[in-house]
Amino acid sequence: MANNPKIAVIGGGSWATAIIKMLLNNVEELNWWLRDEDNIAHIKKYGHNRNYLPSVLLNIDKLNITNDIQLCIADADIVVFAVPSAFLKKSLAPCAKDSLLGKVIFSAIKGIVPENNVIVGEFFHNQYGLSYEDIGVITGPCHAEEVAQEKLSYLTIACSNTENAAEMASKLECRYIKTKVSDDIFGTEYSAVLKNIFALANGICHGLGYGDNFQAVLVSNGIKEIERFVNAVHPIDRDIKNSAYLGDLMVTAYSKFSRNRTFGNMIGKGHSVQSAQTEMKMIAEGYYAAKCIVELNKEHKVHMPITDAVYQILYCNASAREEMKILADHMN
Repeated sequence: MANNPKIAVIGGGSWATAIIKMLLNNVEELNWWLRDEDNIAHIKKYGHNRNYLPSVLLNIDKLNITNDIQLCIADADIVVFAVPSAFLKKSLAPCAKDSLLGKVIFSAIKGIVPENNVIVGEFFHNQYGLSYEDIGVITGPCHAEEVAQEKLSYLTIACSNTENAAEMASKLECRYIKTKVSDDIFGTEYSAVLKNIFALANGICHGLGYGDNFQAVLVSNGIKEIERFVNAVHPIDRDIKNSAYLGDLMVTAYSKFSRNRTFGNMIGKGHSVQSAQTEMKMIAEGYYAAKCIVELNKEHKVHMPITDAVYQILYCNASAREEMKILADHMN
């Protein structure tokens, strides 16, 4: 990697905007791809993203903003992807298959590519021929809204090449962001996917009227489910109590900023999946993840009762109340 790598960020949502805010503390120039031409014009004129985290003021002099993804990534050494997993392939459609070779890719997506049923790291390895040493993950526990408020937050940067992870960590760390490095790309990425499912389940329980006591039991069973699954798909020595796993699950399951918890809460209160999606106007990654993980688990056969219950509710029209009652009778 270059001594002073140039970075491109792909995505225009709240997490992409938060990453831009963090990076601007440490870099002199940054490429940024957004799809919406009108929003690009607004950001260039007023210095903030009108659609997401509008309170965050951005230094326009440091930003090269474009809706041409090929131009955005062409001269970048590091490319950070922060688009919803369901839109990743569409966003990359204009790019040639060799356009990412020689670059280091970091996923801040926390979702599974639904058409391929793989985590983002595997997608870039399989579809774009990238070595896993050039693929990394940016994970929490960290909500974009608290980054906007400059509240102390923590990130884990994972890559099998820890030098690449350390370089990315150095570009994100600032007064209100602390970082640590991991080599567990598969465990951190799968954990980031699964915690969205369990946050959605916690939201369903809240919507149904279950209290904090039951939700705490649900989350404690959720981290066990994460541990069983990540140990099945990538068995290495890891401490599931670390913040990249347990901490990320907790903040997503309990925070008022969690879109997965919010989505689940609406389902628990009786909204249909379609009406909840329409009303939220944002992507809840747990919706796509539930289906993908159930499909993946046909191979691994891990005991995953919470994931199965969420899948039954979202995709099979099962009663949320009945599914949660069954879970409640079998958790400890």
